Amino acid sequence: MAQTGPDSELLRRIAEALERLAPAPAPASTLDEADAFIWNAEGPSLEPVPEVSRVDISLLRGVDRVRDILIDNTARFARGLPANNALLWGARGMGKSSLVKAAHASINAPLPLKSAERLILIEIHREDIESLPRLMALLRDQPRRALIFCDDLSFDHDDASYKSLKAVLEGGIEGRPRNVLFYATSNRRHLMPRDMMDNERSTAINPSEAVEEKVSLSDRFGLWLGFHNCSQDDYLEMVDGYAAHYGLKIGRDALHAEAIEWAATRGNRSGRTAWQFIQDLAGRLGQTLD
Repeated sequence: MAQTGPDSELLRRIAEALERLAPAPAPASTLDEADAFIWNAEGPSLEPVPEVSRVDISLLRGVDRVRDILIDNTARFARGLPANNALLWGARGMGKSSLVKAAHASINAPLPLKSAERLILIEIHREDIESLPRLMALLRDQPRRALIFCDDLSFDHDDASYKSLKAVLEGGIEGRPRNVLFYATSNRRHLMPRDMMDNERSTAINPSEAVEEKVSLSDRFGLWLGFHNCSQDDYLEMVDGYAAHYGLKIGRDALHAEAIEWAATRGNRSGRTAWQFIQDLAGRLGQTLD
């Protein structure tokens, strides 16, 4: 006879809670649906992205050195060779996230569609970082290689979720799965606000040890790729590249004059500023950006 009463109800609730905590197996067919996914931590599930919003890698100007390093690292990973987790940090709007998506596309470009050798790109949101161990557990036994990407990663005061990331990247007992690589972008090299680190130093008995745990998070990334504010020449090269690619009908002198004025009103020069200017210019010219 089935057990009834308060005890059975408690056991049922415990069993349901354990089922929610356990990582559900990811069907192999799920990862065949697309080359890009968004991680839904509440599911948990991987939601296919039929078309990724990105720019062609040839349009990313002024970042040649970091571009080549990241593509080489990604290509080695795709071939099953050793590769490093990467942290792309630095100035806003200089193409950090665009480079990750473009690198993924460039690696897959020569491969046939539906090929098992094509890399998967999985975006995980900053607020879901604590669920990263579950995502890696789902991917561990999958045949395809996966590039997990977190855009604008940083941690604020009293945020302990960085410990999950730190353990997963290198320190966990299982270690990072061989078929998984982690890329992140951030405006901060050490992923922590400067005043948070300074406060730890000022109140600790041993200031250097107080911040070591937080600073060591960025050490888990084998590649640190820095992005810096661009010069006017680099900015105009970006504008020229976009204008030529989309066939905008405007003279070079007028293009440069308007681009410089646009950057002055925005107070900075960057790849994002160049793209926003091109969008405005194309609209005024009555042209599309297809």
